[in-house]
Amino acid sequence: MKLILTCILLMGPASSAWAIEANYRCADGTTVNAVFSAPGHTGSVQLTISRQAKSVELPQALSADGGRYADGDMEFWIKGKAARLTRAGMAVDCTTK
Repeated sequence: MKLILTCILLMGPASSAWAIEANYRCADGTTVNAVFSAPGHTGSVQLTISRQAKSVELPQALSADGGRYADGDMEFWIKGKAARLTRAGMAVDCTTK
């Protein structure tokens, strides 16, 4: 039992152990670097979007299919290798590089 607890402590926080990174290229030439936290009630994605000064963190939102991250201004919806980035009401399709 002590060995199991020691291994868990050495692995560090679950959120960093489960973070996944993916890079997307969008139809309009925009590139997006996405770092996904572990899914769950506190899931999120950190987006670094080309031609945008700072990165954005979006909380995980309800989705019937795929992974959806959204706040009032932006939405990033993924399914397989495809994604859709919506900003200011304008949507663009993206795929992983």
